[in-house]
Amino acid sequence: MQLAQALPSFEATRSGHKVSDIALLDREGVPIQTLRLDKQQRVLPWVSLAEVSPALLRAMLYSEDRRFYEHSGVDWSAVASSAWANLWNSRTRGASTLSMQLVGLLEQDLARPREGRSPAQKVSQLWLAGRLEAQWSKAQILEAYLNRVPLRGDLIGVPAAALALFDKSPAGLDAREAALLAALLRAPNAKPALVAQRACVLLQVQGLGKDCAGLEPQAQAALQRRGGMPPGEQLAPHYARLVLRREGPNAQRSSLSAALQRQALALLRQQLGELQGHQVEDGAVIVLDNASGAVLAWVGSSGSGFSDAPEVDAVLARRQPGSTLKPFVYELALERRLITAASLLDDSPAQIQTGNGLYLPQNYDKRFRGWVSARTALGNSLNVPAVRVGAMLGADPLAERLNALGLKLAEPGGYYGAALALGSADVSLLALANAYRTLANGGVYSAVALPGAEPARRRVAEAGASFIVTQMLADNNARALTFGLDSALATSGFAAVKTGTSKDMRDNWCVGFSDRFTVGVWVGNASGEAMHQVSGVSGAAPVWAGLMRWLHRDRPSRPPLPPAGVLALKTQFEAAREADRMEWFLAGSELARVQATAEVQSLAAQGIKSPRDGSVYALDPDIPPRAQRLRFEGEAGVWQLDGRRLGQGAALSWAPMPGRHELRLLSDSGKLIQSVRFEVRGASLRR
Repeated sequence: MQLAQALPSFEATRSGHKVSDIALLDREGVPIQTLRLDKQQRVLPWVSLAEVSPALLRAMLYSEDRRFYEHSGVDWSAVASSAWANLWNSRTRGASTLSMQLVGLLEQDLARPREGRSPAQKVSQLWLAGRLEAQWSKAQILEAYLNRVPLRGDLIGVPAAALALFDKSPAGLDAREAALLAALLRAPNAKPALVAQRACVLLQVQGLGKDCAGLEPQAQAALQRRGGMPPGEQLAPHYARLVLRREGPNAQRSSLSAALQRQALALLRQQLGELQGHQVEDGAVIVLDNASGAVLAWVGSSGSGFSDAPEVDAVLARRQPGSTLKPFVYELALERRLITAASLLDDSPAQIQTGNGLYLPQNYDKRFRGWVSARTALGNSLNVPAVRVGAMLGADPLAERLNALGLKLAEPGGYYGAALALGSADVSLLALANAYRTLANGGVYSAVALPGAEPARRRVAEAGASFIVTQMLADNNARALTFGLDSALATSGFAAVKTGTSKDMRDNWCVGFSDRFTVGVWVGNASGEAMHQVSGVSGAAPVWAGLMRWLHRDRPSRPPLPPAGVLALKTQFEAAREADRMEWFLAGSELARVQATAEVQSLAAQGIKSPRDGSVYALDPDIPPRAQRLRFEGEAGVWQLDGRRLGQGAALSWAPMPGRHELRLLSDSGKLIQSVRFEVRGASLRR
């Protein structure tokens, strides 16, 4: 009869201990998250005897092996008593020692089946128990038993049971809790009343019978709890789910910074608290190292205390990024020499013809500013100029560039049309932040450093154009018209930043970079519900600004040096209300004086600025009439519509009526300045 194979050593058993809950460590080795990866059984990290309360050790020995320190693996007196009792069909404690039980846990062939072990298995178990005692110390046997013994349900080992049933470590168990836990060894799935009864017996044999009072309610509560949070901080559940591997070590190091992760989560929750009453509960933060692409902070959700969907990882969720796509529109147009940072763009009511009909972009504040430079247009996040620049590029080339930046659009450019320039395509916060990191690296793209990511670096954008757009995004004066000079976007050191708000205020974003870090923030609702009066600068930007201050608390961020082929030149503006300034240009495109082009001059000379000749307006009966009034703008004069006088001045508001119309602008002397024709389609509006 072959008895058994060689037993593993104690060191091999301890080192081979596989846990169900893997610890995520930060870059310095600090535990920041514990994640359960094995759903079949709950096994926690190995504990030494010194980490187990004396009360539990006593209760275990009284329950299972009172002569543990006297026998050599087999308690022959207990075996004889058990055999005699079986002969007379009476019940006793049983003869299995801790050493014999541990052999059954170490050797799969000796694991106890439901129908019991065969005679050959029993003999093998007895023989191996003696071998175990000869090779291991008593302390090692007891320690391994405590870490490997099955307890209730899926709980393996006293560390898991102590945490799940009492929310404690094994070191913190008192005599009553220890007795309840030891009582489970004999019948792991017994009902609370029986567990309490056996625990009381264990207390009595220790001279602690007075502690039996109230034991059954305590057993009932413990056996129903089955929870217990793992010890330590739980800061990065979403990132842990993404990177931890069950086949890896019990504790796996990451690139995260515990201090930064803590700060990002605190700032996000603080900002959401400030936004109470604005219908917003969710947020996400990502911080990347510019040079390596390492993830330094990953906050996927505001957490269960704030969000109704804390399990959703908003760093990876795809949503409309709004104006945060505009820098890539301007960068590509600069790269193709279609514009310069000083080029004048028309910010006035526009109708863009698309395959799906007319597209009428509006600015966030519903105002138009006339002729502005590209720097001013991007800085103030003006929609109409961005759409005009996007139209110069075409939707397909723009989509191709966005995909090269890693945004992975779900549809081709033609699907989005002109609205692509305003962020109508869904992207993730992770991909968007990494696209900004590409700008920070002068147009060189590399994937975020995650498991399985391709580390190769490739140039996707021209260095000079990337530098100029970076300067535009870092210019606090350029965004003063919309955001003022003291917004959350203003930083003490260098930082390039852009906000964005999606349609109906469902999402708002703030993404930007310093010389060393890229920070992306999203604020909104995982459900997709709209927020109330929350924009990128009031929602996400304060979190972004707070993180930038914290990241550069010891060393200010420094601006990048211009690459070859970029030069600065003092530029004068003659056709826009902008002060002369030093401007950056790609070599060969520089302009010392920005004058009105023939197109600018002809349009500026027109008496009627809005509507344009040939405009078509569609009315929607579901939209309040006050939101659909047309505004006539131009030189000061007398306005006539279809031959009837409307009024006098530089602007008039008119409640539109369906049909084709002729609008005329006359001087005070009655001379015709200009006439335009336009059409209104749809139902009449009630006044």
